[in-house]
Amino acid sequence: MLQSAGRSAVELVKTLGPAILIALVVRSTVVQAFWVPSGSMLPTIQIGDHIFVNKLAYTVRMPLTETPITEVQPPQRGDVVVFVSPRDPKTDLIKRVIGIPGDTIEIKKKKLYVNGEEVSDEHAHFEEPPIKTKRDFHPPVTVPEGKFFVMGDNRDRSYDSRFWGFADIADVKGRATFVYWSRDSASCWNQIRDNGISGIASAACLPRWRRFGLYIH
Repeated sequence: MLQSAGRSAVELVKTLGPAILIALVVRSTVVQAFWVPSGSMLPTIQIGDHIFVNKLAYTVRMPLTETPITEVQPPQRGDVVVFVSPRDPKTDLIKRVIGIPGDTIEIKKKKLYVNGEEVSDEHAHFEEPPIKTKRDFHPPVTVPEGKFFVMGDNRDRSYDSRFWGFADIADVKGRATFVYWSRDSASCWNQIRDNGISGIASAACLPRWRRFGLYIH
């Protein structure tokens, strides 16, 4: 038995339409997938990690839009968040919240101080000795209302609040939750470029199985 192409197309729309709509609603209000192409959050988040971001962590938004309906809670110190870059509205950034409204943040010789007290900075990763710049010696700044201070865990290789100031809480898209896929695609393509098709068998092209399902904290 045959069906016309037109009828098949209609049936396809009827079948896939609701599924697509549900996927769009989920993406805009509940969870969104992101790929991490840079190393600013090493070693917590690796280059090539694919992560899920919980969009309900801080704000409930209108389906299919970014319009906020109600605030759940503001970002907390230590949260890993995805937000719109204050320097480029087309770019999303992922960093760790270091300071919330009212906090005074200071960095002395790479050591972090919050409200005048040195704090445990267990996620911070350093590879270079201190240098006399804002990267390692940041003067005290107080976080204003509606803003937050962020840094990448890879402190020597992160462009963050130390250089461009505060991020806006209204620009937060959600909290990073876990890794659902991981592979360094750039390194894989370099292997293929240098070694031909045999490069596919290199370690760089294999999924990082140990990172699948890894909770981000």
